[in-house]
Amino acid sequence: MIVVHASFPIDPEHREEALAQIQDLAEQSRAEDGMLDYRATTDVEDENVVRFVERYEDAAAFGAHTETEHFGEFEAALGDWLAGEPEVLQFEVDSMTELEL
Repeated sequence: MIVVHASFPIDPEHREEALAQIQDLAEQSRAEDGMLDYRATTDVEDENVVRFVERYEDAAAFGAHTETEHFGEFEAALGDWLAGEPEVLQFEVDSMTELEL
């Protein structure tokens, strides 16, 4: 499984536009083959930071995601929205355990 955690600081002047496109990106991404989960949220401490948590069956599913039209549109617009450097981390995971709280 591939897990991606990404954080994007969004310029407040572009926040509403960015959030609308990110919501569309998330909805379309969750429908992709090999997608286990795809979530985009705003940070509770800084509403202008958007965090993504993505889980893919494998590297091929992640690669296919980066080739989709909706990802390309997001990537093209991202440069206009950013208010700083994004952080993108990718993890290769052999197993996962759901914790009970």
